[in-house]
Amino acid sequence: MAELPVLEGKQILIAGSGGIAAYKLPELVRAFVKQGASVRVALTEHASHFVSPMALQAVSGYPVAQALMDPHAELSMSHIELAKWADVVLVAPATANCIAKLAHGIADDLVSTLLLATPSPIAIAPAMNQQMYRAAATTENLAILKKRGVWQLGPAAGEQACGDVGPGRMLQPEELVLGVIEHLKPQSTPLTGKRVTITAGPTQEAIDPVRYISNYSSGKMGYALARAARNAGADVTLISGPVSLATPQGCQRIDVKSARQMHQTALEVATRSDIFIACAAVADYRVGDIAEQKIKKSNEQMQLTLVRNPDIVAAVASLAQRPFVVGFAAETQDVARYAKDKMQRKHLDMIAANNVASPDSGFNVDENALQVFWADGEKTLPRASKQQLADQLIKLITTQYQHETN
Repeated sequence: MAELPVLEGKQILIAGSGGIAAYKLPELVRAFVKQGASVRVALTEHASHFVSPMALQAVSGYPVAQALMDPHAELSMSHIELAKWADVVLVAPATANCIAKLAHGIADDLVSTLLLATPSPIAIAPAMNQQMYRAAATTENLAILKKRGVWQLGPAAGEQACGDVGPGRMLQPEELVLGVIEHLKPQSTPLTGKRVTITAGPTQEAIDPVRYISNYSSGKMGYALARAARNAGADVTLISGPVSLATPQGCQRIDVKSARQMHQTALEVATRSDIFIACAAVADYRVGDIAEQKIKKSNEQMQLTLVRNPDIVAAVASLAQRPFVVGFAAETQDVARYAKDKMQRKHLDMIAANNVASPDSGFNVDENALQVFWADGEKTLPRASKQQLADQLIKLITTQYQHETN
C-alpha cells in the first residue's frame, strides 16, 4: 500500500498580505496540495494587486476570500467558519503592517479578522524591506507574536526587489511547506538526540585556477535526506560540495570543494556521529599536478595524470569507534550486484543504489528510485520525489540502526 502524502487530510489557510512576494502564492498552494493538503486562500486588498485571485482559485480549487463583507462568501463559508476550518494558518507574505496588526489585535480587513478569529496555530513568513525588518517596531512585534506561540518561518537574506541587500526575503514555497510539516510533526521523534552526518553534492578537483573535474550531481538527494533526518529529530551535520541549494532548516552545513577536503571533514565529524550517510558524488580521481597558472590552448591533445582520491565512506567504516554507515551507489548497469559488492567490500551497514542511466531518475532531477540493501534484507523504493524517497530511506535507516544498537 502506497504511503499517504505528508499533509494528507490537513487543512491549510494561506493568508496573503500586500507584499511583492505574493506572486509566489500559486506555487506555494501547489506545493501544499502536492503534499495532500486542502488549501484555501484569503487575500488583503493590496495582495490582490500582486497575484491573481483567479490563478489561486485554479490551483486551490476554492474561491479566494477577499472581502470582509461579501454576501456570496457568507452563503458558502463565513469568515468565522473559514477561521475555524483551518488546521494551520500561514501568513505569507507577512508584511510589517500585517505583523503589526496581528501583534496589536487590529481587525480592520478580512485577513486581520481571520487571524484574530482562528483557534488554530499561526505561522508567519515575513517579507519586507531589510530596514523595515530591522526596525525596532517590527522587532518588538515579532517578539510579541513569538511569546504568544506564533511561529516564524524565515525570512531569508539577499538582494531585494528594491535593490537593498539584507534580511527580509520570503522563504521559497518548498521551504515554507517543509517548515509547516516540521511544526506539525510530533515532538518525540525516532532520531531525537542522535547525531547524523550526511555528505552531499559533487566535489570539484582543480586542473588549473579556472578549470576543474566534477560530475552532474545537484546535491538534491543529500539535502532531502538532511531535511528528513532533521524532521525525525536528529542533530544533522551536512558536509556539502558546491551546490546552489539553500541549507535545510535546522541543519549545520560545512562547505567543502575537493574530495580530500570532504575526506578530512568527514573523518573529523564522523567520530562524534551516530549515523553517517555518504550521499555525495565524490570524484574518484584528482589531477596529480595542478597547474599554478591557466593552461593555454596550444596542442590538439592534452594529457592529464590522475591520481586516486581517498575513499571517504570506506575510511569512515574502518574507524575504531565507527557510526552506523550508509553508502550510496550510482550505477548504470547490474545495479543490485554492484551495490551489494560495494557494501561488502567497504564494510557498510546499508547501501542505497540507483540507476543513473535512467533519464527520469538519478543526477540533477527532482525524482529518483532506489534499491536499498543491508546484511539480511533489501527493499525497493519506487520512483518518487527525492524528498519522499528521503523520508522513506530515513525510516529504513532508523529501523536498521535501532536493530543494530539494541
